[in-house]
This record gives sequence, structure tokens and C-alpha cells, in this order.
Amino acid sequence: MAAKKIGKIAFKNSALFICDMQEKFRPTIQYFPQIINVANRLLTAAQELEMPVLVTEQYPKGLGPTVSELDVSQHKVFPKTCFSMIVPDVQAELEKCSDVKSIVLCGIEAHACVQQTVFDLVEKDYDVHVVVDACSSRSLVDRMYALQRMREVGAHLTTSESILLGLLKDAAHPKFRQVQKVIWDPAPDSGLLSGFPQDGTAV
Repeated sequence: MAAKKIGKIAFKNSALFICDMQEKFRPTIQYFPQIINVANRLLTAAQELEMPVLVTEQYPKGLGPTVSELDVSQHKVFPKTCFSMIVPDVQAELEKCSDVKSIVLCGIEAHACVQQTVFDLVEKDYDVHVVVDACSSRSLVDRMYALQRMREVGAHLTTSESILLGLLKDAAHPKFRQVQKVIWDPAPDSGLLSGFPQDGTAV
């Protein structure tokens, strides 16, 4: 089976996309502090692994900049009004990274900008990994069905720890200890299991 079909990933041909993690969303997005915490783990690890990082901001004039907890000052930040991150400037930047085949995607809102980004990336034949504990919406129902929809169209749903270990592949990786520090403490709960009882069986 081809690697793309099973969702294997390697840091050498992957990029991190951070979608619209902006100040004005802070009061309304479910589990916002937790989502930002996990996104920061992804950003820290991506920088350690020297992966390309592309950041968008939805109408920053009205919705403000990327939150201060995420230091994106050393990365290109693309303003947009289109819901999908795949605007012409982002597409042009992505094309410069000709080795990139896999996209690690996090951000808000899951059912709007994240989902439409997935549609565009899958259509362009990228292998898309949606980090579920780093994506949210104002409504948890919207988030739940967005994750389901993204999986249906071919995105791989994963968690932050899983994707980072997948990028490393081996404890012998020269950056293993740096990334291990990022995931040493479990990621904070972001309500993904609120619909499940303690024994893990579906309601």
C-alpha cells in the first residue's frame, strides 16, 4: 500500500499550517486556551525540525493578529478574507517548497476555514493531517461534524503527540530530545471525548 494512503509522514517533506489563531476569536471559540497550547507545541516542534510554517489571519483589521502565545514573528503571515488558507500568496509560497507533500494543519474554525483548507489541499493532492486537539469552533457540534467531513474527503485525523512522533520516526532522531520536551506533559483536554463515557465506548 502506498505511504500516502496510510498517512505516513516525514518531517523532510512536511509543512505546518496555522489557520487564523487570532485575538478576536478568544472569547468565542470552545477550548480556545487548550487549542492554543497544542498549536504552540506544534509550532515549537516544527521550528526544531526546520519545517516550513505558513500562517494565515482572517481579516486581521477586524479580527486582530495571531495570539501572542504563538510567536510567528519569524514566519510569513498571510492576511486573507477567503475562508480557505489556499489563497494565491499561500499557494505561491507553498510551490516554493517543492519537497512538501504533507500538510500538518491546525486552527479555527474547524467547520469553516480549516475544513475549506482541507478541501483545497486534498484537491491539490497533498496528504493532509488534521490535528484534532489543535482545532476548534464556536460550536462543538460544528467541530464534530467538520472532523467527520474532513475524514470522509481523505484527510487523516490525528493528535499532536501522534503527529510529532510520526515526524520523528525514531528515538535516535537528532532532535528527539527537543521534541520529547514538547510532549512530555500530556496535551490538555479539549473536549474531544465529552460525548464518550469513562470506559471509552461510544454513547
